[in-house]
Amino acid sequence: MSARMARIPSTSPQEIPLSQTPRQILDQEPMGRFQIIAVTICICLYAIDGFDVLSISFAAPGIAEEWGINRAVLGIVLSMELIGMALGSIVIGPIADRWGRRPTILLCLVIVSLGMAAASTASSVPVLAAYRLGTGLGIGGMLAATSAMTAEYASARFRQLSVILMAGGYPVGVVIGGSIASQLLVSYDWRAVFLFGAAASALFIPIVWLALPESIDHLSQKRPENALTRINAILKRMGHQQVSELPNIEQPTASLTRLLAPSLRKTTLLLILAYFVHIMTFYFILKWIPKVVADMGFHPSEAGGVLVWANVGGVLGSVLIGLLTQRFKLWSLLLGALAGSAVCVVLFGQGQADLVRLSIVAAAAGFFTNAAIVAMYATFADVFPTELRAGGTGLVIGFGRGGAVLGPIVTGFLFQAEFGLSAVAALMSFGSLIAACAIFLLRSEIMRATERHHESP
Repeated sequence: MSARMARIPSTSPQEIPLSQTPRQILDQEPMGRFQIIAVTICICLYAIDGFDVLSISFAAPGIAEEWGINRAVLGIVLSMELIGMALGSIVIGPIADRWGRRPTILLCLVIVSLGMAAASTASSVPVLAAYRLGTGLGIGGMLAATSAMTAEYASARFRQLSVILMAGGYPVGVVIGGSIASQLLVSYDWRAVFLFGAAASALFIPIVWLALPESIDHLSQKRPENALTRINAILKRMGHQQVSELPNIEQPTASLTRLLAPSLRKTTLLLILAYFVHIMTFYFILKWIPKVVADMGFHPSEAGGVLVWANVGGVLGSVLIGLLTQRFKLWSLLLGALAGSAVCVVLFGQGQADLVRLSIVAAAAGFFTNAAIVAMYATFADVFPTELRAGGTGLVIGFGRGGAVLGPIVTGFLFQAEFGLSAVAALMSFGSLIAACAIFLLRSEIMRATERHHESP
């Protein structure tokens, strides 16, 4: 630690000149254990969200069998928490910019835990739909707040990698939680899946309370009464030197106004479009795999296993694209992932004769669809300034989640209209292709934002 501290000129053993802002300290210094733990907690929160969102997919075959509902109705049920996520991202995301990332995450964990527990008691489609809607509100808000928290705890060098690994927690949660859910379904009914999700979500409330302080960037921007004391306490826990005072800042205008101002309008709108259409493709794969495989004659636990393999591919895609950001441009990696997503979704639609082939193709589709998703999250963290990061991410995710809502519903109605799997998959693959076009139009903006965030302070 002394070696690191020696590189920063100091006026006392514990304070540095004002010329070094807290953000500059975090960007220049190596990431210490405290920061790594904070990012790891954010990864785990995304893992919880991943399982909670996909829990309905694992439960879907059992729900459809017990209640006798058709694919069109099931598609609506599968989309309800996604509607909640869209609303939560839009409404709660900006709250994280005003109240703070930490209190927003805690609030959302409470909402998610209660929603998952309530879903296990549902006895009809409307009641289950309402509980999933409420759960989605909490998930959507937590996604936006956690994305901002991760970016703000990371150094400049590892910001993209940290955000990508955080988003990679989503499929990790599905793999681990889904493996447990598949085993639960052998001995219990679909309600056990929701009970497990409720317990896992509640477990992280004390962890966040005790081990995840508010981000320094937010405290520097909003300046609560004890901001300097809290910032220095966090810097001390990180092993960094402290500051004597905070720099003057210009108070930002309203978030929505700035996000749609000429300087950010193109970026905001094209990111919404890209996320909207690709998420349709993404959730076609993740929401419908268990039901499609079960309809091929496999047991619901085996169908859930195919979804687990899709998310194993998602984990690998997240890790690989995160590592590649250290050597290649983010926008080019994102374009490649979107192209691969379109191809693999079409291949999944060709159908496979046995469970092994289904699992391999599902893993490939999960690899590329999820790699594109996590690269998008890294893009959000780069292109939006600190005071708009949670709100901007929330706005893009919120409106973009309209695609997540439409994906399962459109798929359900296409199946109900007697479209075959190959035709449905081919149609849904266009989401990734359209997203690739939007990102191509944004390549210069993404490159400028990346360079700006990775400049030496």
